[in-house]
Amino acid sequence: MSTLLASAANPAVGIVIFMLGGLAGAVFYMPLKKVKNWAWESYWMIYAFFALLIVPCVLALFVSPNVISAISSTETKTLTYCFLCGAAWGLGGLTWGLMIRFLGVGLGLALGCGLCSAAGTLIPKILDGEFGQLLKPGSGLTSLIGVVVSIVGIVFVGLAGMSKEGELSEEEKKKTVAEFNFKLGIIAVLFSGLMSASLNFGLQGGPEIAYKAQYGSETKIVKIDSVSPNAVPQELTANPKSFKDNNSGYWVAPGAPVGERLTTATWSGIPVLVVALLGGFVINAGWCLILNIKNKTTGDYAKKGAPNGTNLFFAALAGAIWCSQFICFKTAEPQMGNTAYVGWAVLMASAILFSQLLGLMLGEWKGTSKKTMQLLFAGLVLLILSAFVAGYSGYLGQQEKETSSVPQLPHVEIIEPAAPAM
Repeated sequence: MSTLLASAANPAVGIVIFMLGGLAGAVFYMPLKKVKNWAWESYWMIYAFFALLIVPCVLALFVSPNVISAISSTETKTLTYCFLCGAAWGLGGLTWGLMIRFLGVGLGLALGCGLCSAAGTLIPKILDGEFGQLLKPGSGLTSLIGVVVSIVGIVFVGLAGMSKEGELSEEEKKKTVAEFNFKLGIIAVLFSGLMSASLNFGLQGGPEIAYKAQYGSETKIVKIDSVSPNAVPQELTANPKSFKDNNSGYWVAPGAPVGERLTTATWSGIPVLVVALLGGFVINAGWCLILNIKNKTTGDYAKKGAPNGTNLFFAALAGAIWCSQFICFKTAEPQMGNTAYVGWAVLMASAILFSQLLGLMLGEWKGTSKKTMQLLFAGLVLLILSAFVAGYSGYLGQQEKETSSVPQLPHVEIIEPAAPAM
């Protein structure tokens, strides 16, 4: 969601921040490789606490002074939706580690992020009944082409993986990825990639939370009527500060109690992140606790002979790095103006790019044939190209909005929010 004028936005800065988030998404798993003598569920529990609860909540308290009032004043259905989307992502996140475990950092993240990127683009359009817009010339058709290119890229990377599996001996596979198993890895990719896309639904499904953080806990929002887009919602006509935000598709009537400190546009998405990640935390922590009890590993956290302090540090570090990718995601959106929706594709493509560079550095593709490397390279080029196509579709959409005239409406001042304080 973006609440900035296109002229006040800085897409170049937004793209850089998105890519930094992609870098974090590619390397977050590395500190977990330093954990010794703990069961998976034990270090994943610490990771989940920091990634999904501690880091987002602490950050929100620092950058969003009215985070509590913004969330508490939001309708239950909105909070539930964001929470459940996060919970669905949590289910996918449990197998994200298995995906890397069976396929390696490079191949695993490439397939998972690619599928997640495609699903995150198509499914919201289908659920909102807007899939037909993707068939219209201009930004709609261009974005659909980007999705198709992404899917083709996924196929090529998958073919590279199958080629790799056929070429390497079991001993060579185990040298780079100890538990390499392409079939189990693909199952994990399909489930994790599709379910992980739901986090984007939750992050985009909380405009009420973000608006209340930025404009006050008494702010009201109403979805723009697609049939009569210039018809002022009756419940907002009494507020002279009401405005129509074409970027997000809502009418907004700001309302802040006396003395309430507001959140800047840059950080207005962080309270939404808190709610969505809370859903993911419940799933992850619950599953880890079940495994701790089942496998009798609850004593890992104070295990004799294990480097418990070091394990705690690296698991927490992994969580902080992981969370930072979505902190980047939400803070980059305001810089993109009405092209903010391309951020998901850019984030995933960046994670793929950096994960492959990391995978090559770790030797995960060492010993493979020229044919396999060509398939891998073709897949990566297509996945990255899909992000550029998605970005271009966003700029086309921006131009389309700029060329469409919006008449001034009676009794309501149509304004655009000011640029965020950085």
